[in-house]
Amino acid sequence: MADDVHVPVLLDEAVAALAVRPDGTYIDATFGRGGHARALLALLGPTGRLLGIDRDPAAESSAHALAESDPRFVFRRAWFSELPDVHAELALAPLDGVLLDLGISSPQIDDAARGFSLRHDGPLDMRMDPSRGESAAEFIARATVRELTEVIHDYGEERFAQSIAGAIAAARARAPIVRTRQLREVVGQAIGARTRGDWSQDSATRTFQALRLFVNRELSELAHTLPAAVPLLRAGGRLAVISFHSLEDRIVKRFLVRASQPFAGDARAARLPIATASLPAVPLTLVGRAIRPGREEVLRNPRARSAVLRVAQRTADPLPADWPHGYVDAEAA
Repeated sequence: MADDVHVPVLLDEAVAALAVRPDGTYIDATFGRGGHARALLALLGPTGRLLGIDRDPAAESSAHALAESDPRFVFRRAWFSELPDVHAELALAPLDGVLLDLGISSPQIDDAARGFSLRHDGPLDMRMDPSRGESAAEFIARATVRELTEVIHDYGEERFAQSIAGAIAAARARAPIVRTRQLREVVGQAIGARTRGDWSQDSATRTFQALRLFVNRELSELAHTLPAAVPLLRAGGRLAVISFHSLEDRIVKRFLVRASQPFAGDARAARLPIATASLPAVPLTLVGRAIRPGREEVLRNPRARSAVLRVAQRTADPLPADWPHGYVDAEAA
């Protein structure tokens, strides 16, 4: 599928937030189809460098084509939690910026063979990296009803999770659920005509989201990657994260608040009689408020409607001695 099918969300805002230096070193830790990477390269000078990371084999194909045409760009296929290992392998300088775009790309959604699509029937896979981990179909086949309920409720914020889990268990007893259309139909029958208050959303959307997040360990990956990226930033380097639903944004927001406040934002410590000058240093400072797409972008690209961009900047202060203890989101990890 052509790369230009995917429209990067908050492209101008994310690139501006990184305050790109022509001679800087940057990481696009979720390369996707390269929209953000190309915009960053357009601002880099001859000595600038950009590393792209992605676990998707289709992204790897797009990235190699870009690397062949631009010597300032290098790509490694990896999970973004492996960012520190890749940084060390390439012996990169301290980073001027790290970008995380947590959204799934349009080509991934629209390719029925990947198993993400609600519209097109395909194998129920859903893995970003088909070479690692279990597929959604494999999880559904072996999970207990309680496990299914918890995943659909916790990762999909689905209030009908118990009904859906029971329907899945009953359906798989008759025949294995191995296709996206099968799962969509089972969920639709389980929910029936019960209203959600949002008729524009397919009844199976939250279940598909839950399974995708779970099989790809997306929330855990994010919770571990955020603190892992900070030591790689030089003073003044920036971390920019685009999230697409409340579970992701909650993790990002919590982390940035903790990393920009003394004692990791511990409310108990905040009540102690400690002079401001004696407070421990903080590794990050927040840059502006959360940024959301404007009306025109949402009209052009409806998938942008839930996007949130948050940005923070590395201070010159040393990291806490126990970093990242207390900064990894325990609920997501």
